[in-house]
Amino acid sequence: MSARPLRTVGVLGGMGPEATVMFMRRVIAAVQAGEDSDHIPLLVDNNTQVPSRIKALVEGGGADPGPVLSAMAMRLQAAGAEALVMPCNTAHNYSGSITEAASIPFLSMVELTAEKIAREAPGAGVGIIASPAVKLTELFERPLRAHELRPIYPTDQDALLTAIKALKVSAGDRQALALTLAGALDALGQGADVLLVGCSEFSLITREIAALGRVVDSLDVLVAEAVAFSTGAENQ
Repeated sequence: MSARPLRTVGVLGGMGPEATVMFMRRVIAAVQAGEDSDHIPLLVDNNTQVPSRIKALVEGGGADPGPVLSAMAMRLQAAGAEALVMPCNTAHNYSGSITEAASIPFLSMVELTAEKIAREAPGAGVGIIASPAVKLTELFERPLRAHELRPIYPTDQDALLTAIKALKVSAGDRQALALTLAGALDALGQGADVLLVGCSEFSLITREIAALGRVVDSLDVLVAEAVAFSTGAENQ
């Protein structure tokens, strides 16, 4: 590890709680540590009371998550966070609320994932395995198309939503796995060269999805960037 002081990363979590814990586990696993002080300092707001993104964006009539996310960002900055991350793709629809509330960097897993795919698979068709809200709001459209990548969506978006809800209850849900893999195969059949795991619930089964083809998991991209920011590696 670098001798320079590690910078603290603030985590807007709770969307869902398992995804937040998984992000933390992957950050820990990404560091070759000889002692506790080698690990990345994290300040985590595991706020399970953020209004449902699905209700707000897909079902309609749900409360706006933006004000809650703004308050979380301000709390984390006040507590000493030097950058912010949010291990939930769909919630990035409200990233403007976060960047307006906090003056520290927000490491966007959406932008970072598009950049990674563009570097590793230029011109690729990208199968987006994510919440229907991602398609509805075109969350990945601009960053992918800006890098001359072609977004591809599984046809049955309702099945993906069913899978997400089941995975929130149990990461081992067999029906959820089957529905997700069917969606991935659909995207590959439409010409996807890369499968983008764009929901942290689906990150629970990335290994199974990767058995079908090339995968970029947005959660892993965010983990790498958080570690790079904390250690200063992004400036090297």
